[in-house]
Amino acid sequence: MNSKKLTTASLIVAIGAISSHIVYIPIGVSKVFPVQHAINLLTAVLFGPGYAVTVAFVISLIRNLLGTGSLLAFPGSMIGAFLAGVLYSKTKKPFYAIIGEVFGTGIIGGLVSYPVAKVFMGREAALFAFTGPFVLSSFVGVIIGYIIFKVILKTGVLTIYNNRGDVK
Repeated sequence: MNSKKLTTASLIVAIGAISSHIVYIPIGVSKVFPVQHAINLLTAVLFGPGYAVTVAFVISLIRNLLGTGSLLAFPGSMIGAFLAGVLYSKTKKPFYAIIGEVFGTGIIGGLVSYPVAKVFMGREAALFAFTGPFVLSSFVGVIIGYIIFKVILKTGVLTIYNNRGDVK
């Protein structure tokens, strides 16, 4: 395991956990968190799907333990992070990571959240109740994440991670 990647991923988790106290929007039973989607995009592009899913899981867990998240944070963030990482690793194009994050979180994660809300949270919801807020949150988040990614590229910081040869 690369210690630079692990350290950076830990720092990203800390940023995600701290920002969950500041930047979330309650919509019904869900709390949308655009910062999570920016983080998903960045970790998917920088480190791949494994790290992206792990970071999304740990941030969701911390948010739930601190009371700033709900169980809906798990399917939304993890599916989006996975799909963003897979699509980026196959294409090497950030645009496909963006599509993966928005579709994975907004559509698939939104649909998977329905049984989570009903069974585990005891909440009644329509099947597509979460897709709108999740798509909106992930769309705002990936725009933020893409801007941050472009700034990082210009600084040259990514050269320490370029041993995989796929971050450009």
